[in-house]
Amino acid sequence: MLVVSRFRVPVGEGETFRAELAGAHAVLAERPGYVDGHVGRNLDEPELWVLTTRWENVGAYRRALSSYDVKMHAVPLLSRAVDEPSAYELVEPGTELNSASTRSIG
Repeated sequence: MLVVSRFRVPVGEGETFRAELAGAHAVLAERPGYVDGHVGRNLDEPELWVLTTRWENVGAYRRALSSYDVKMHAVPLLSRAVDEPSAYELVEPGTELNSASTRSIG
């Protein structure tokens, strides 16, 4: 499972944000089920940042978000992400894709 969180940050706040984002990434990386991740900044729009993380499955990611350390040190920053869907399934040859129905109730 792939999670893509994008952020708009004024250029003058970039270095501070970079450190905060790296800290949030480090806390997420300590959680079971974390595979890998990266912090990036857009080449054409330097105020656009991204945190991508890869997880063994959606359950591992959801459990990571509910952990105390992540709630304290990553969720406040993640809540500043651009409001858009962020969870993606990896599409590899021969894999069955998730159904088009939503996973939430209501």
